[in-house]
This record gives sequence, C-alpha cells and structure tokens, in this order.
Amino acid sequence: MANKKKVIVTGFEPFGEHAVNSSWVAVQEMEKLGLGEAVDLHVCEVPVEYQAVQTLLPSLWKEHQPQLVVHVGVSGLATTVTLEQCGHNKGYKRRDNCSFCPASQCCMEDGPECIHSVLDMETVCKRANDSGSGVSFSVSKDAGRYLCDYTYYTSLHLGQGCSAFIHVPPLEKPYSSKELGRALQAVVQEMLKLLDEDHKQDTHCNHTHQHQQDHC
Repeated sequence: MANKKKVIVTGFEPFGEHAVNSSWVAVQEMEKLGLGEAVDLHVCEVPVEYQAVQTLLPSLWKEHQPQLVVHVGVSGLATTVTLEQCGHNKGYKRRDNCSFCPASQCCMEDGPECIHSVLDMETVCKRANDSGSGVSFSVSKDAGRYLCDYTYYTSLHLGQGCSAFIHVPPLEKPYSSKELGRALQAVVQEMLKLLDEDHKQDTHCNHTHQHQQDHC
C-alpha cells in the first residue's frame, strides 16, 4: 500500500534504578500487536544520552519521514500512562548514562522555551480512557527535564509539532508489559485518528506549528 502512514515509536534503554526499562518493553509488546494494516510501524530503542539523541532523532525523521513520532519513557513517579503535552528547552542539569550533560543546559540555544504537540492530549486522553483498554491515562505538561523531555523537545522541533511523548510506570506498578503494550496501541491509534480529523479540517501540522510555541 503506497498510502500507508509511517509511524515511529521509541523506548529508552535502561538507566539508573531502571535495570529493565518498561518503556522499551512496552514498545516491543506494542510492536507485536501492530497498529493495523494501514500503518507502517518502525520501533527504535533510544540511548539515555543527550548527544546520541541529537544524532539519532534527525536521522529518524529524515530517513522515514513519518506522519507521527511517539516517544515512550519510564517514570518512577507515574501510576497511570501519562500523555505529555509539551517539551521544554531549558533546565537539563542531570547527567546521562555517559555522565554528560549539555554545558548550556538546554536543547537549542535560540529555541522557544516550550513547544507543544499539535495533538490535543486532553482529547486523546479522554478517548483512550473510553477505549476500554483497562489502563488509566492522564495528561501532564512537565516531562521532567531529563532525557525524556530533551528527546520530546528535539522531536517536536524536528517534526513541526507532529510528535507525542508517553510516560509509562515501571513494570507491575501496576501494569504488566502486555497491558502497557495494549495501552500504547490504543493511545497511538487515537492519536492517528485525531490527526486525520485535524487534516480534514485543513489544520495541517505546518499551518498550526506557529501557534504551538507558546509557554506551557
């Protein structure tokens, strides 16, 4: 099918106390389920390294030219599957897996403070909660100022807002890998439906991009 939608979904490698990173486990479970015949799904494990993100993300966007990129990360504080509305440019003081952090403590020297996803996460959240997946979803505007937030901001910039970030809890706190995989499948499908609806209303990503760089 020439008109298949390309979607990239990423998880992160282990770091800190997360010897097994539930985000990558959940993405692999979602890959088994797929996103339907109309979607060409590509998954990727992202290193917990600032410099690796700066290299990997532009190549992913350029090589695949996806309609949507969804990044998944683990949060030890999360008890729900949490949809992040925006990424932040400054405040990156925590060292990565290579003991590195950006000298500027920001993603882009002259970038806006905050970039919003073109997706309205409140709408996605409501629909996902109504989907009967058995998993609870919530919305956040603070992705944590570590590799999750850094990756999200970078991707939002590269994709003109056509990106999303999802935080998942650690495994079995309270959800199993299969439950998280089903939750990701449900929520990404809702994101794609919403993008379709927005396109039909002539609200293309490129047209809305200028309005997405306001403060959170």
